[in-house]
Amino acid sequence: MSQASGSSTAQTDAVEAESQTNRRELKSILRWVVSGIAVLMSLFHLYTAGFGVLGDLNQRAAHLMFTFVLIFLAYAASPTSRSRLALLDVGLAVLGAVAAGYLLFNYEYVVSRELYITPIKPWEWVLAVATVLLVLEAARRTNGWPLVIVAVAFLVYAFVGPYLPGLLSHRGVPPSKLVDQLYLTVEGIFGIALAVSSTFVFLFILFGAFLEKSGTGEFFIDLSKAMVGNMRGGPAKMAVVASGMFGTISGSAVANVVTTGTFTIPLMRRLGYTKDFSGAVEAVASTGGQFMPPVMGAAAFVMAEFSGVPYLKVCIHAAIPAVLYYLAVGMMVHLEACKLGIQGLPRAELPGLRQTLAFGWHLFLPLIGIVYFLMQGYTPLLAGFYAVLLTIVISMVRKATRMNPRKVYAALEAGALSALPVAAACAAAGIVIGVVNLTGLGLRFSSLIINLSGGSLLVALVLTMVASLILGMGLPTTPAYVIQAALAVPALVNLGVPIIAAHLFCLYFAVISAITPPVALAAYAGASISGGNAMTTGFIATRLGLAAYIIPYMFVYGPALLTIGEPLDVVLAAVTALVGVVGLAAAAEGWLLGRMAVWERLLTLGSALLLIKPGWVTDLAGLILFGVVALSQFRRHGLQGRQVAVDEAS
Repeated sequence: MSQASGSSTAQTDAVEAESQTNRRELKSILRWVVSGIAVLMSLFHLYTAGFGVLGDLNQRAAHLMFTFVLIFLAYAASPTSRSRLALLDVGLAVLGAVAAGYLLFNYEYVVSRELYITPIKPWEWVLAVATVLLVLEAARRTNGWPLVIVAVAFLVYAFVGPYLPGLLSHRGVPPSKLVDQLYLTVEGIFGIALAVSSTFVFLFILFGAFLEKSGTGEFFIDLSKAMVGNMRGGPAKMAVVASGMFGTISGSAVANVVTTGTFTIPLMRRLGYTKDFSGAVEAVASTGGQFMPPVMGAAAFVMAEFSGVPYLKVCIHAAIPAVLYYLAVGMMVHLEACKLGIQGLPRAELPGLRQTLAFGWHLFLPLIGIVYFLMQGYTPLLAGFYAVLLTIVISMVRKATRMNPRKVYAALEAGALSALPVAAACAAAGIVIGVVNLTGLGLRFSSLIINLSGGSLLVALVLTMVASLILGMGLPTTPAYVIQAALAVPALVNLGVPIIAAHLFCLYFAVISAITPPVALAAYAGASISGGNAMTTGFIATRLGLAAYIIPYMFVYGPALLTIGEPLDVVLAAVTALVGVVGLAAAAEGWLLGRMAVWERLLTLGSALLLIKPGWVTDLAGLILFGVVALSQFRRHGLQGRQVAVDEAS
């Protein structure tokens, strides 16, 4: 567990890298002020999780108040001001506290006023405009310009909509009505996105911070080394296993890359993988954590609110596609290792599986516990609360993992600071949602998709995929998904897609935008560690993550993959999908039991595509084509394939 401090530092750096921010170099008194406020923020959320949240507006206002203060103290306006705290930043922090605090301490008045009728007081105008500007600036500092540009574009649309043609036109929004919507209701900035950030998301980020401080991240790395380190391409498979497990507690692609990649990428390079391939493997493996149960990413909690599907069911629905994703990635790196003749690490350099489990078995218990709490009917908020307490108690089993008061304090601080980019993104997403609801853009956009697609589900899915990828390239996953949930999901549902499938479809493409060039943040993070070319790493990551571009179509056309339907249908869908992703990996790598001929690759790709669409005819045709290729490969490379198996067993 000697990597604890290094991993903690890496995770902090990852949060900064992912959000494209200017984290201030905190020193002396400011360091302790920010630390103290962060701990207070975590304690507030822990208390409300365990003993009841405040009223809707109160909880969200308090959450945003903490967020404003911490962001303007901990994040500089530009790289040149990272080393000092400007008086303007202090003023913005105070203004943010006042603007959010006004709603917190005038709760009864705000919730009892008549919407759009009660005149807005002069100081409410000032505070409302200030809140919008503060949200935009907080989002810029923590998430970069793209999110700000999108939010401003929607604000502009609220005013210029009457002058636009066709479906984009609306009757216009008076400034007073816009101010009402965005600031004085729970339909704008203080809407669903911030509601989820102020409850579930914060608690699960805090839970991840406690797991990290207890040494769970290092345990996952050690466990992956013991499980697959000596197999062909061992370090690449270690990246897949470790990043998959770590992703369940971090829910952040770039945080995963920087945390596990600092260990796995050098090992991949040592055994013969190229710089670009090493960075791409880590990027793809890390990205899947955002849809891997039981924790997933922040967007999963938002999805539960938007879709009306309980969070536990969201996890159940997401399980098979997530497993297929990681199986596909694992198959890709295995076949690449076979092609290049890359062996695993010497067993002498690896920890024993039995010893690793004997040392860290107890670190699994908090994750098991959170699943148990959810299955027992606890709300995700209460489940997260008990999981945090359970983590502290369970850590006492070993001295190396024991959470003393200093570690508990550090976890409380890290949890709050890690939650800031998500909170700012959710507040900015609230601006978008507020404008969408006021202007009726959601219904018009839905009609636009249906009209452009001509009623074709496939065309509508492709249009939605492109929109999700474009939004995801410029925005964090949560706001990218939120915008799609408001605009595109209704169109898919109108075309007959089950609501959970429509939401997961948008989420998948918002997530994998992290490995999709030209803006592939996870791939760029991997390249920064490997020393490879960022764009080349991104294109290799796209190839390695090819299954992620196919799986959403599979579960839209075959909802059994989301465990919707009879058990037998679910099992058959999972089996045929497994064959499909294996075929897809083989076709992409040009290798199965040995090098594939062109006709074999084409047949394998055809079989994978046939297995996408459910139905006995297509499944049978796909299996037959795959069987033909497998037989051909066995006849040509069977002995070699058996020798590979013997080598791995030894």
